[in-house]
Amino acid sequence: MIVVTDGDLVAGRTVQVAARNIGARFISLTTGNPTPISGPEVVELIKQTPKDPVVIMVDDKGRNGPGCGERILKYVTEHPEMSVIGVVAVASNTTFTEGVKVDESVACDGTIIDGPVNKLGHPEDKGNRFLEGDTVDVINQLEIPVVIGTGDTGKMDFADDYQKGAPITTKALLEILNRSERDK
Repeated sequence: MIVVTDGDLVAGRTVQVAARNIGARFISLTTGNPTPISGPEVVELIKQTPKDPVVIMVDDKGRNGPGCGERILKYVTEHPEMSVIGVVAVASNTTFTEGVKVDESVACDGTIIDGPVNKLGHPEDKGNRFLEGDTVDVINQLEIPVVIGTGDTGKMDFADDYQKGAPITTKALLEILNRSERDK
């Protein structure tokens, strides 16, 4: 399973297109700001999904501290029947977050960079090693093999527009799949 830490309607349309682009199954019931269903409900939906990989969304609705999206991410990651191969960590303007160290990020121009990006998908200053977002702090406590950063899903000044094929989110999902295959 791949988790995207965003959930608004634009992000949902974008992740749906990106998941289709990579041949994954998207669980649309996880779309919402905040995520409208619980961790146990997400697990049951994943179990019913006929193919892998599965892509879900989790969102805290800009809330500082652990919110429902982070609780769902923790629940599915620690569930004995689930396997999270990676997370697309989405930057936001939320303040006072710990942030998460990413393996790499997909910038708004589609380049893969070694470091975090901001909400618009622009590379952060060289000294900043952490991507800040409202639903990412819990990632530091979990064993997740790959963390790829992006700006705001489906947005970034239209660079990731679903009508353009969701290129940034698609590239982030592909990077997780590629790294997952290399690590086997």
